[in-house]
Amino acid sequence: MKDNQNFFLRNIWYYALPSDRLKPGKMIARTFLGEPVLLCRTREGKVFAVRDICPHRGIPLSCGRFDGQEVECCYHGWRFDHGGRCTVIPSLVEGQDIDLNRYNVESYEVRETQGNIWIYMPEPGKSQGSPSDMEIPVIPGFGDRPPQLVEVMRFPCFIDHAVLGLMDPAHSPYVHRVWWWRSGQLHDEIKQFDPSPYGFTMRKHQLPANTGSAYKFIGGGTPETEISFRIPGVRIENTTTAKHQVCNLTAITPISETECEVNFAFYWTVPWAGFAKPLIRLFTRAFLDQDRRVVEKQQIGLKYDPVLRLIKDSDVQAQWYYQLKREYARSLAENRPFANPVKSQLLHWRA
Repeated sequence: MKDNQNFFLRNIWYYALPSDRLKPGKMIARTFLGEPVLLCRTREGKVFAVRDICPHRGIPLSCGRFDGQEVECCYHGWRFDHGGRCTVIPSLVEGQDIDLNRYNVESYEVRETQGNIWIYMPEPGKSQGSPSDMEIPVIPGFGDRPPQLVEVMRFPCFIDHAVLGLMDPAHSPYVHRVWWWRSGQLHDEIKQFDPSPYGFTMRKHQLPANTGSAYKFIGGGTPETEISFRIPGVRIENTTTAKHQVCNLTAITPISETECEVNFAFYWTVPWAGFAKPLIRLFTRAFLDQDRRVVEKQQIGLKYDPVLRLIKDSDVQAQWYYQLKREYARSLAENRPFANPVKSQLLHWRA
């Protein structure tokens, strides 16, 4: 399969920022899909996002000031509100009546839930509205509680390669071969997959007693895990026992064509996990860094534009990702409902 599908999905929600990184009255400059974005939180706690470029002379608005309500450009003092509307041009004098709406900056729809901020990235110059049936990913069973732990790590690759690593079931014995996670010994995996909104789900299954997973320490019975994936790059792994629940949300957001950000949010009900939080954070960072380093090595070979040959059954999820991505883009271009190309299937591999 030729890796010639490097395009960003538009008109879809991306993970923007953990909520606790953006304090009231503060702003943070970010880049999403190659676009400069300024995220702000008002003094009342409302989050908004605008294009981080002043339409007057092109200076980033993030170089200016934010008073908790409006952003002021540092060059000439032009001011913009939460909707990107230009409210003040100080250099105008009496009698110079102009329509300030001519100088608005683009705004982005944002939503905040469960301690996460999401941003809707439309096609440049197109409507800012979101599809009526496209919902923000939600962690089941935790209400509006924020995560107990969040880790963010930059990966030096196009989003597709980070996503494929996220769903790759066969790399763990080689990339994550450490005493506290995997033994390196191969064993058969047989899992049932079904289509789910904008993606697919690995059906809930019991984790064997001899698994190397840290989930065996949850307590309260035999752990059962369900893993779902949806475009553009969101993976939710939900593990439960009779008494407890542990869930992680992993969301990948493209920064540019050569860099993306992996956001890992951990939710749990296990009482002892709070005391082990520093250790959990250490292991999480080590785990993500193993993936980051192998992707870094991958870039050496990708410079030569090789043909990437995917196999059955361990690479079927990767094939589904490309199919989902193409179908979503086509459905928007053809102005028709999205048709999930994934069919229920039993997959068998060694890992």
